[in-house]
Amino acid sequence: MITIYHNNRCTKSRNALVELEKRGKDFEVVYYLETPPDKAELKEIIAKLGIKPLELIRKGEKIFTENYKGKNLNDEEWIDAMIAHPILIERPIVIAENKAVIARPTEKIQEILG
Repeated sequence: MITIYHNNRCTKSRNALVELEKRGKDFEVVYYLETPPDKAELKEIIAKLGIKPLELIRKGEKIFTENYKGKNLNDEEWIDAMIAHPILIERPIVIAENKAVIARPTEKIQEILG
């Protein structure tokens, strides 16, 4: 099953959704701002992406610039920040099996779907 962590207000996220629809594959949409991942799920996503938690943070968000910019947090603290403020999670994230990508640009979806 393919899963997309989606924010409908984001153009890149909407483009990724269109790309998945074009491919005709079944997928699940997770509106992560309304249903944020819990800590275990977020850790699993980060592991599938093969990145550090800080790399999943949207550094242009007001919450980041006002509360976290310039701070030297450890991985657990960055994960806690994303749990507390899901808007900080980069989007869209597309997961297929044990692989995941941040679909920016949309063509990155090919890396996991072929």
